[in-house]
Amino acid sequence: MTYAASNETRQALDMFQNFDTDTKLALLWYGYLDIKENLTPAPPDSVETVSSALFDKIKELSSEEQLQAQRDTIDGSQSEVGQAYSALDTSGRMNAWLLLARGMENGTIIQVPSDYQLPEETQEFTDAISQLDFEQRINFMRSVVSSR
Repeated sequence: MTYAASNETRQALDMFQNFDTDTKLALLWYGYLDIKENLTPAPPDSVETVSSALFDKIKELSSEEQLQAQRDTIDGSQSEVGQAYSALDTSGRMNAWLLLARGMENGTIIQVPSDYQLPEETQEFTDAISQLDFEQRINFMRSVVSSR
């Protein structure tokens, strides 16, 4: 299912899908940092419970395993974590990424290295995303998590 209603959002999604896994993960992280002040998540208890269980499973892994788990979720891997993520509905997936981002922020989840530089080819994408309003950015994120 795609939530990208506008042409701009669809174009951003198309660009995003062409990036490698680690670039996608970094872009999701930077996207979270960009919109976190406006987020008011209040998922239903059923969504919170299932996505929290997945987050807790990832949190208990070593740093390298946490990174691989994130890669598995974005790539649609058939690993245990990838399958658990695939079983979530879109709201659960959104909440799982929110929990992962907060975990990165507080240091319980492996972070993007402080010296990481986005590849040059992401500039057009980041310019396109910066033109989207908050609702379009949320729709973009919903499309990302539901498209894999």
